[in-house]
Amino acid sequence: MSRSRTERLVNLVICLLSTRRFLTAAQIAATVPGYEHDPDDAREHEAFQRKFERDKAELRELGVPLETGTASVFDAEPGYRIAHREYALPDIPLEPDEAAAVGIAARLWQHAGLAAAASSGLAKLRAAGVDVDPQATLGLEPMVTVDPAFAPLTAAARDRREVTFDYRVPDRDAPTRRRLQPWGVVCWRGRWYVVGHDRDRAATRCFRLSRVTGAVRVTGAPGGYEPPAGVDLISHVAAWSGPVERTGRATVLATPGRAAGLRRWAVQCVPGPDGDRLVLPYADPESLAGHLVGYGPDVRVLDPPEVRDAVIQRLKEIAVRHDELAVAGGAR
Repeated sequence: MSRSRTERLVNLVICLLSTRRFLTAAQIAATVPGYEHDPDDAREHEAFQRKFERDKAELRELGVPLETGTASVFDAEPGYRIAHREYALPDIPLEPDEAAAVGIAARLWQHAGLAAAASSGLAKLRAAGVDVDPQATLGLEPMVTVDPAFAPLTAAARDRREVTFDYRVPDRDAPTRRRLQPWGVVCWRGRWYVVGHDRDRAATRCFRLSRVTGAVRVTGAPGGYEPPAGVDLISHVAAWSGPVERTGRATVLATPGRAAGLRRWAVQCVPGPDGDRLVLPYADPESLAGHLVGYGPDVRVLDPPEVRDAVIQRLKEIAVRHDELAVAGGAR
């Protein structure tokens, strides 16, 4: 299944889950990204109908309880919705590490281009006077910052396409051009890395995404290579990056009873009238900042300035990203 069709199906499911009334095909076409067409153009409308029929069949094959009906006895055109009672999952108990993994995946969802489009679709439903379930929109646009190279490199790894990019290392003044057959992108110790076969060095290499400068260019055809079977990307990154020496110490102020994860990490915890002062060992201020912003207003950095400045920069990036998504949603 193509990426565009996958995104369209996901957005269709979100749309139909977000309202309890039946939506007509025309309302869906005007709401869900991927169905845009001119209804007065016979060819375009016929193409939309074929696409919509295929997508309905696909959802039903996947077990999605798609219902057909009308909002009232006066409606001549049938509509569609998803039955909440049949689609909802039972309670799934998760261990803390499993819940954390699910949370990370949810935060990354927006960077696949899904959350912004879904949110825009729900805004269109509201504008059309359709009652949208507010609970269905929770978590659609969680904010997390990833490097600009994240999306093109994950797409290239998925499609098995060779890429080129300029890469900067700390001990060199100018970036160098790299040719890579990416196998996958992984997160290790708060940083994102791409692992793959370096064409120029004829060896496996890891590259930190924050050091990629400029645009990632796709140069190879889809399916141009095959990664080694059973390759462990994390092991490659761990061996390449070496052990972390947490020689730094950061002091943060935590709300009493909150930030349990930081409390387990802290080497010192001193209760006070304005909160609990936690001393955290760290190796990289930016990596620590990325972890701290996840606790929101429950944590405030007191010292050192490099960590406080890194947290402020992360929050500014999140605010800019949020504004960009809001503008993009209003323009659709």
